Amino acid sequence: MKGSGKPRAGAVRKSKNKQVGSGGQGRQALEGKGPTPKAEDRAWHPAGKRKAAQERYAATGGKGKPAGKVAGQGSRAGAPRGASGASRRSKSGDESEIVTGRNSVVEALRTRIPATTLYVASRIEMDDRVKEAMKIATNRGIPILEVMRPELDRLAGEGGVHQGLALKVPPYEYAHPIELLDEVLSGDETPLFVALDGITDARNLGAIIRSTAAFGGQGVIVPQRRSVGVNAGAWKTSAGAAARVPVAMAPNLTQTLKALKERGVFVLGLDGDGDVSLPGLSWADRPIVVVVGSEGKGLSRLVAETCDAIVSIPINAATESLNAGIAASVTLYEISKLRAEK
Repeated sequence: MKGSGKPRAGAVRKSKNKQVGSGGQGRQALEGKGPTPKAEDRAWHPAGKRKAAQERYAATGGKGKPAGKVAGQGSRAGAPRGASGASRRSKSGDESEIVTGRNSVVEALRTRIPATTLYVASRIEMDDRVKEAMKIATNRGIPILEVMRPELDRLAGEGGVHQGLALKVPPYEYAHPIELLDEVLSGDETPLFVALDGITDARNLGAIIRSTAAFGGQGVIVPQRRSVGVNAGAWKTSAGAAARVPVAMAPNLTQTLKALKERGVFVLGLDGDGDVSLPGLSWADRPIVVVVGSEGKGLSRLVAETCDAIVSIPINAATESLNAGIAASVTLYEISKLRAEK
């Protein structure tokens, strides 16, 4: 209201005092920031990341072992163990999973996953895998139900291939990444893990689990969000390797990678525009986690910035990129080969 003497809402009262000088800010800006640091002295530069990783590796005595127990981590004694021998945590609710396919079902039964029902197609062709599955189920007291193929088709889901066998199992329980690292180190092995960044195709996850098992890796790490989990599709593509290779869950992938780095693990990201070429990788003998991004988007920004090095796989110019599962397989093979040579 006019004459009230109160400023209107949102108005800014201007000071009557004049600003006195810039305090030398303009002069300081003109003086510059001194000579440019060397590449290895810049933390964000690939050379700087490699230098930091080498220092961490040297600080751990070249084995990636911790100086002491991680805060908040209890003893492993008496911890529940899943099919892979690792403590596991569930990603989703209590809904059971259906493992389909003869190889996957037999592998799951061999590793004594606590299955609840074995489904067998009516008039199934009895080969060695079917006989073994039924024998193990009978010995363990697992109910065997003979069902018609349309029912198996329904259990397997759209696009699922069951080959006349399906196994009902509890929800998959995931290992903790740091506990998984401790378990590998306690066996005096050199850690080799694969972490997934934005992989949503179960077939890619299954293929990566299978390659990890084939080339001496000890585990796969998946983020809790925006990632595929171990479902029937992953079981099927892994050809049973999901029963032997533990899959760990990272609540936050970036923070988990940083925690692994603090423990002496070298983080390698895969990208077509990487600053390091895969052949002859000089860090193959160190504890390594290979980070694989989605085929479309690649590595996310924060994950890429966390990596110690970005590695590229040389491919023909006519090929735009490799499938995530294939890229992981090629990388794991190269690391396995280099470790064998040393």
